[in-house]
Amino acid sequence: MTLRAATATAAAVLAATALLGLAPQAAAAPGGPVPQPRAATAENKAAAAQAATAPDTLATLSRFFAREGKVSLTAARPRIEGEAIPVNHLSPEFVAGRAGAPVARLEFLASKAVSSDGQQAALWTARTEAGWEVVNIATGDDEFRYAQLGAAKLPGGTVFREPQIDAWYVAGGSRVLPLDEDAVRAVGAGGTSLAAYRVRVARAYGDKLPGSSYAESGEAGGYAEGVAPAAGTPEPVVAAGGALVLGGAGVLLALRRRRVAGA
Repeated sequence: MTLRAATATAAAVLAATALLGLAPQAAAAPGGPVPQPRAATAENKAAAAQAATAPDTLATLSRFFAREGKVSLTAARPRIEGEAIPVNHLSPEFVAGRAGAPVARLEFLASKAVSSDGQQAALWTARTEAGWEVVNIATGDDEFRYAQLGAAKLPGGTVFREPQIDAWYVAGGSRVLPLDEDAVRAVGAGGTSLAAYRVRVARAYGDKLPGSSYAESGEAGGYAEGVAPAAGTPEPVVAAGGALVLGGAGVLLALRRRRVAGA
């Protein structure tokens, strides 16, 4: 379960999932997509933590935090804070109207990485054919911040992201409440009913589900262009969607914008 074992294929598939948001659930090894577990059990969290704290992971994190000269490679000294948390995305089964389908499903576990100068990043850890591996590193602390906001706004609710518009929500009972400005624009400051939310996402994405002509034509953000460099490449290169592939680790590094959560 080392970071170096996470291949360029794994990064590309996860990027596709994030961009389309309705692709088959997976970080994938060369053999194809691997379904993620339904729940973040203690065993899964422990496996994710082991991957996040592996020496290869910490070495890649040092390069990641040093990429813009904010801190030197040797001074970055990345550390992992807290336990891995579940990150849920809008469920394609819910969009398709499948009876009993939850609004969101587990996509990956996230571990918070912090450098010596205070930079933060989220390690996305998922189950692949080789076991639990870090398949993406994203700047900022969105996953952890929105998890806290959602727990405060609707205790016991399910915090999830609608990746197509980068919106974060918390759902519970028959309500879906917004956690950021994108979600407010989508459902209003007071939120909406679960039924109304499903009508909205079915209208927006119902023709973009796996197997649709949209998905099969490669319209999911042009992610095929995001190919990792050959092993040993010394410098970061820009990949599809403004991400980075750093060195030979084969891990997609997402440089997302920082935002202050509304609502």
